Amino acid sequence: MAKKQENLSIINNGLTVEGTVSCKGRLLINGTLKGVLEGEVIEIGQQGAVFADTKANSVTIGGTFEGEIRVNDLIIQSTGKLNGKALWRNNVVVEPGAVLNGDVKQIKENQDIMPD
Repeated sequence: MAKKQENLSIINNGLTVEGTVSCKGRLLINGTLKGVLEGEVIEIGQQGAVFADTKANSVTIGGTFEGEIRVNDLIIQSTGKLNGKALWRNNVVVEPGAVLNGDVKQIKENQDIMPD
């Protein structure tokens, strides 16, 4: 049986992207993103920085995030920093050493994370 191929996109160290980014699959950010971000699985690496309003299924923050985030599952790693507003549905994990500043609220089951 063929293994499902996962889409992987990378914003690497030294690259800055400004504007609206929409990504299917997994997005790894080690550079800088400013603007609006929509995706399925987003990972912000230790060197990554996102300054954006973000909607996604899953976000892992190992670097810096500033803005509003609407997500099903949110993980802030020990090296991660979130400043802003976080709206989450299923799970939130804040590892020891992580920084979380802002308004954090759970979204009700019937509220849409990614409204049209």
